[in-house]
Amino acid sequence: MKFKPNQLLKSELFAACLYRFIRTYSWTLRLHIENEHGWLQHIRKGGSVLLCAWHQQFFSAIRHFQNYAGFNPSIMISRSNDGAIIAGVAERTGWHTVRGSSSTGGKAALRGVITHLKKSRLAAHIVDGPRGPAGKVKAGVIRLAHRTDSVIVPFYTAAENGWYFNSWDKFVLPKPFSKVHLRFGDMLTFNPTQDQAEFESQRHKLEEIMRPGLVS
Repeated sequence: MKFKPNQLLKSELFAACLYRFIRTYSWTLRLHIENEHGWLQHIRKGGSVLLCAWHQQFFSAIRHFQNYAGFNPSIMISRSNDGAIIAGVAERTGWHTVRGSSSTGGKAALRGVITHLKKSRLAAHIVDGPRGPAGKVKAGVIRLAHRTDSVIVPFYTAAENGWYFNSWDKFVLPKPFSKVHLRFGDMLTFNPTQDQAEFESQRHKLEEIMRPGLVS
C-alpha cells in the first residue's frame, strides 16, 4: 500500500515515530521550571486554569507538559496538515485535542474546549493562533476564560542555545543539551463583560503582559 505525502504525514505510524523522536530529543534538554506551584494548587483546590503561550515557544514545553496528563487537559489545534501532525503528538502525551482555529472551525472548537475545560479544569492555548501575527493575542483566549471562570497563566520558554526558524513566529527549537527555562507567570483574572470596549481592554492587557516574553 502506497501513501501519498499528505497521507503519510497524517498517518498513525508517522505520529508515533515523531512522538518517539520528540520525546528522545526533549530528554536531552535541561529544564528549569519557575513559578509552577501556585496555579497547580489552584486546580487542586477546585479552580480552573488556562495556560497560555506564544506559538514560537510551545516545543520546549512538550516534555514537561506530559506531567499534566493526569488532569486530562485539552488544547485547540488547527485543522491544517501541520495541525494534524501536532495533534497526533499531543494525544500521545495525554492531552485531549480539539481541532479548529481562528481561521477554520474556530467557533465549534471553542465550544469543544469550553466543554472539556469545565470538566478537567486545565487547558492550554496558543494565544496568537496558528498563523499570527506574532505578538497579537487573539480574542478566543479571553472568551475561554470568561466562559469557564478560569484564571489565565501565561508561560514562556527560553533556550540558552537554540535555532530560530525563518517563519512568521520565529519558531524556537532548543539545541540538544541546552538549558531551557520554562517560566509561568502570575494567575490573571478577567471578569466576564458584555461591553466590547472592556473586552478589548482585557485582550490588550494580556497582550501587553505577554509580549515581552517573545524571543526575537
